[in-house]
Amino acid sequence: MLGILGGSGVYNIEGLQNTRWVKAVSSFGEPSDEILIGELFGQSIAFLPRHGRGHRIPPSEINYRANIDSLKRIGVTDIISVSAVGSLRENLTPGMFVIVDQFIDRTFAREKSFFGSGLVAHVSMAHPVCGRLGKHLYAAAQQVGIQAALGGTYLVMEGPQFSSLAESELYRSWQCDVIGMTNMPEAKLAREAEICYATVAMVTDYDCWHPNHDDVTVEAIVKVLLGNADKARALIKGVAPRVHDDVESGRCECRNALQHAIITAPDARDASMKEKLSAVAGRILN
Repeated sequence: MLGILGGSGVYNIEGLQNTRWVKAVSSFGEPSDEILIGELFGQSIAFLPRHGRGHRIPPSEINYRANIDSLKRIGVTDIISVSAVGSLRENLTPGMFVIVDQFIDRTFAREKSFFGSGLVAHVSMAHPVCGRLGKHLYAAAQQVGIQAALGGTYLVMEGPQFSSLAESELYRSWQCDVIGMTNMPEAKLAREAEICYATVAMVTDYDCWHPNHDDVTVEAIVKVLLGNADKARALIKGVAPRVHDDVESGRCECRNALQHAIITAPDARDASMKEKLSAVAGRILN
């Protein structure tokens, strides 16, 4: 099952059928919202509004663990994250999409792992997104006429305030390409849950480093946001059949991220933690 994490407007897709909102259940608290489940070209798709419908939840207060856990529990195997970002590069213009392949995590006020005392695990984040999904997204973007860049580094800041000019220039010196507030610890948790994960970073404007930043109006940003939402829906329609028909999906390395990650000895594992992790790590723990 394909899962989509993004804004509440992303799921208004023409052709989405048999839709129903279902209560999202997690052992890690309350997810952002109910999950919209539907069918697109005969494929089951689940949409979870990251900030809740109506954009009620700020980035630092999103229960990322509950969101990923609840998607895992309903059978989601692949997640496409759709996120608005600022550009740190002149060539990544407003309206472009970036298929991210790296992250720098600068968040500090969020729970970043399903594991903890009583059951410890260390997954690899060297390559933090699923390259297979990224290639499907890029091919779909080309197919539907969306200007997209394949590869890029996403600086994830805590927020909710935007960067200072000094911070923006620092991130540019680190060779970061886009900046946003939502994709960490999302990507880390998806890896721990053995779910393939990819990010579509939708550029809305330039960050404050750009000399013309002060000339950008709210109206201009809203216009880009609306255009990006239209393109995001087209992209999902284009990528869904590619993900569904991918015969290599079952052999993806993301599916086995926990194979050698759990370090706590079996006889020392906390029973309550094992129960809490029944969906995320059940394949290994059972």
